[in-house]
Amino acid sequence: MSDPKNKDGGRQQEVASISRSLKQMAKEARCPIIALSQMSRAVEQRSKDQKPQLSDLRESGAIEQDADIVSFIYREEKVKGEDEISPEMRGKAEIIIAKNRSGPIGSFHLAFRPELSRFDNID
Repeated sequence: MSDPKNKDGGRQQEVASISRSLKQMAKEARCPIIALSQMSRAVEQRSKDQKPQLSDLRESGAIEQDADIVSFIYREEKVKGEDEISPEMRGKAEIIIAKNRSGPIGSFHLAFRPELSRFDNID
């Protein structure tokens, strides 16, 4: 993989190198690799729609470029005040498929059970 101590090219170069290494490992091992990425603060600065989008991935466009699938979990309850949430969205999370190299993009909802840190299908 990449040596995180090598910071000659800056943080963006470091993240890009790690992203490429993960992609290469997945190809060689012929298995999926799930990697997490921090979001930039840009999402918090948007006044209206704070749903995450590809451009919100922090540090590098390389993550967006290298990934086969990029998905986000959006919980309105974490972003808006209790009185701003519609009753039908309480206890729910939106799963956003923002990139899918071999399929459709879109979103769907799941029930979120915080006491179990678990997502369930909505009945």
